[in-house]
Amino acid sequence: MRLPVVSYALPALVAIGQVRHRHAPTRNPLFAPLRSALRSRTLRVAREMQPESGGYLEAVPLTAFVVMSLVSAGAADDGIVAHGIRFLIASARADGSWPIDTNLATWVTTLSVGTLAPNDWLPDEDRRRILQWLLNQQVAQEHPFTHAKPGGWAWTDLAGGVPDADDTAGALLAIWTLGGVTQLNAAVAGIGWLLDLQNSDGGIPTFCRGWGALPFDRSAPDLTAHALEAWSIWYPAVAPDLQRRISDAAERGALYLAHDQRPDGSWAPLWFGNQHVAGEVNLTYGTARVIGALAATLAREAPATQRSLRRGITWLLDAQNSDGGWGGADGAPSSIEETGVALHALGRSGDPSSPMADAMRRGVRWLLAATEEGRRTPASPIGLYFARLWYYEELYPLVLGLKGLAQVRAAMALIPS
Repeated sequence: MRLPVVSYALPALVAIGQVRHRHAPTRNPLFAPLRSALRSRTLRVAREMQPESGGYLEAVPLTAFVVMSLVSAGAADDGIVAHGIRFLIASARADGSWPIDTNLATWVTTLSVGTLAPNDWLPDEDRRRILQWLLNQQVAQEHPFTHAKPGGWAWTDLAGGVPDADDTAGALLAIWTLGGVTQLNAAVAGIGWLLDLQNSDGGIPTFCRGWGALPFDRSAPDLTAHALEAWSIWYPAVAPDLQRRISDAAERGALYLAHDQRPDGSWAPLWFGNQHVAGEVNLTYGTARVIGALAATLAREAPATQRSLRRGITWLLDAQNSDGGWGGADGAPSSIEETGVALHALGRSGDPSSPMADAMRRGVRWLLAATEEGRRTPASPIGLYFARLWYYEELYPLVLGLKGLAQVRAAMALIPS
């Protein structure tokens, strides 16, 4: 049926289907022979979806699940298993542990560019090298795993990566910062890829358009805001017909964000969480990412957007802990990552008022103390993977904390002394 929302799960579905057929086969006399006949065909589908590295989505949990399921199903001799085991062995860390994701190279590169380049902390030679590397990561042909069109970016530079909205938006912003209109062709392809991804509700999903029934195709406010920011920064440089598409998409996206905002003024992200908050939702991350992006979008002057921004800022100010930092919500332990994104959002949201200026000063003091003035940046587990597996990224506290400090410095310079 070629349903894109199913394709991400196909290796796991094939593997568990093989196990069920082996250990709990159907008693239906019509379906039993059919399932036996399809066993080789479904294995071939999973084999064709296995990337060169052997790791499905370059992820240890998914690959391990497929491997152990096929072994249990009596398919231990299949090439999928041997290829998957080689991936698992190669992914093992020196201390004996395994990461959830092999790497987030594209994602952390674009985050780093967004922090370093605007502050002139990247030498010209590094800017050229990073720009070329990012251009090389753009998917240039239909993706064999998901049949996604060319133009997007994945989170990793490895073969098992799949193009997604957050990384495509991040790459578009980084390419504008590093190369501007000189890279218009790559940008147009990426912008078109994001526009085609927009759901009927105006929001942006992670991987594919859909019905909102699965995390893969569900609109998310942080992803939508990131896309709005990317479209907006490229808007002046593209042709009029693409400008019209961007304007329409941005208007729909802003309406989605206004509708998806919670009654208390916050937004909930999709792939980030906090283990200290009820429901493990990270409202600080989601709200800060939306505020920071909305402040720089085409729709920022719309009345609905202004109302959403004011309510979001109020929530973020109220969520600040007594120690000056931010956690996943009011009362959750403060972290470098969440304090960094909160400071960036407040610093970017316009001329800081007195309450906002005081909140930023308190946040900066907490951040400087927590990092021993930049000497240490311990990471917190705020990332969420499939099946709610938690991960932390060592670069998150360094990049997000530094980005927050830099934005506050720029904002505070606007305040009369």
